[in-house]
Amino acid sequence: MIKYPIKKGYFEQMIEKTRIYFTMIEDKRCQCDVKHKLTDVLILVMFGVICGLETSEKIVEYGKSKLKFLEQYFGITTIPSKSTLNRILGMIDGEAVGEIIVLIMREMIGIVGDIVAIDGKTICSTKRSAHKKTLHILTAMATGNGVTLGQLCVDEKTNEIPCILELLEILDIRGKIVTADAMHAQKKTVEVIIEKEGDYCIGLKGNQETFHEDIKLYFDDVLTSKALSDKETYTTAYTSEKNRDRYEKRTCYLLNDISWLDCKDDWAGLKSVFAVRREVIRNDIKTDEMSYYFSSLETTPKRFLEIVREHWQIEVMHWMLDVVFDEDECRFMSENAQKSLNSLRKFALALHKNFKDKTNSKKAISQNMFACLLNDNLLLQILSTFVS
Repeated sequence: MIKYPIKKGYFEQMIEKTRIYFTMIEDKRCQCDVKHKLTDVLILVMFGVICGLETSEKIVEYGKSKLKFLEQYFGITTIPSKSTLNRILGMIDGEAVGEIIVLIMREMIGIVGDIVAIDGKTICSTKRSAHKKTLHILTAMATGNGVTLGQLCVDEKTNEIPCILELLEILDIRGKIVTADAMHAQKKTVEVIIEKEGDYCIGLKGNQETFHEDIKLYFDDVLTSKALSDKETYTTAYTSEKNRDRYEKRTCYLLNDISWLDCKDDWAGLKSVFAVRREVIRNDIKTDEMSYYFSSLETTPKRFLEIVREHWQIEVMHWMLDVVFDEDECRFMSENAQKSLNSLRKFALALHKNFKDKTNSKKAISQNMFACLLNDNLLLQILSTFVS
């Protein structure tokens, strides 16, 4: 078994802090008959998720097979049954667990970068739950290191628009750039961002019909025109990348002047409008797509390409929740369990990203999770690098 260097005392420090945070979660069980400490159960589930496990059966089996390791390093002496684990996860407040996980991430991993991406995800398996209630979670993430800065649960995706205002109120976005998809191209949303001394870069589609149509027609005219005067109305930058059988070129067209735009004063802080063209060739099939954005920033087209690309990080995180953890097929029937596990999965992804960045590891996150399952020493090292 490969031995990894471990910073003495670091993982103990991380677990001690985590225990303190977990004690803030209300344990509704009768304490006279408690066999498994709530903090022990949550730490067990946390370790199982860090190792990529997605079901209660696998987490319980992991605990039983690693009991000596868990007792030696973390003082966990008993492992709950599957039914007990499910009951405990169903009992505790899932949103409270999420708040605690966010605190742990922010304190011990920290925040990297100046971009805060906001996006929502529906956990499809909740459509089939006993509650017949679809769980949709709106998340704000620091794209620099994948740390969740805040999250809110909404019943349906149609409620995401007012929900972002509530989420923005609990975030410190001063000096940050908030990115979001076209759903959040709302006047009140950008007004709140500017009031909180942040900036924004937001997609634009048909939900803002007049704004979108004006921008689209303008770009259609100037990009197809052969007149030199039209070509001078915008500046460009592009990037390209090739990955196996896929080639993608992204070009940003930034308008030099938006004084002609009738609605410009309706949007707080609006300073820039730009378009991004994505040309993709895959298996000899070419696609060509144009997307439109507006922003409170005055910067270069190259920087706007970087910002748009950074927003993609939160979409990757949501994709990994499904691919790595099979979240859309999660069999936990309790809404509280679904909320708690969603937070712990985000925590695990941020933890592994932090480890990869600090160690320059070339392994995929899913590979590192499987390696943690096999190698206790690697898990300890990841926990030791966790403390910032």
